[in-house]
Amino acid sequence: MRDGILGSGLMGGKLGTIFARAGHEVVFSYARSSDKLKRLARDAQGNARAGTPGEAAKDADAILLAVHWSRIDAVLKQAGDMSGKVIVTCCLPMDAGNTKLIMGTTTSGAEELAKKVPRAHVVLTFNTVPSEVLFGVFESKGKETRPSLVYCGDDQSAKNVAAKLIHDAGFDPVDAGGLRIARYTEPFALLVGELAYGREGGPELAYRFERFGE
Repeated sequence: MRDGILGSGLMGGKLGTIFARAGHEVVFSYARSSDKLKRLARDAQGNARAGTPGEAAKDADAILLAVHWSRIDAVLKQAGDMSGKVIVTCCLPMDAGNTKLIMGTTTSGAEELAKKVPRAHVVLTFNTVPSEVLFGVFESKGKETRPSLVYCGDDQSAKNVAAKLIHDAGFDPVDAGGLRIARYTEPFALLVGELAYGREGGPELAYRFERFGE
């Protein structure tokens, strides 16, 4: 699978590295410096390279969008035409100080993103776990029991692509339904963040859903 990374910070950098080590072709883009992108590509130890947002998006089977909400429009403009593309987003619609969500209840960041790229297929995932746990989950993916990771979207083919990324990263994909479910998962991400960063135990935190009964 060819993965374009739009936003190579904590989440994008780590997920891009994981995808490359899982055997994907990866293009890192949109960081503070080209040197950082080159370093990420080198350290990924797989088929990875640095590029521009346009290069990352051009031939990608999946585009990971991992930037602060305030930079969404800028990175989309640089990426160019998104028609037919699968956009896997982990972006949360946070205020400038990262203290609260700026939308919810009647819409979500993922739904508003979909309006910006109406010809693309948006799936929301990877937003409900801290970046600090990603390498640990990937390195233990051979275990019988994996942590869960929810995802939601309106296009089934795009959701299948997202589910593969989730599985290859070491998680158990949990289909939460259509993109409107982002109205629930985005606040859930803040709960996970509070448990990870605001309580004892550290941020290497994941979760698992289990069903009981017949």
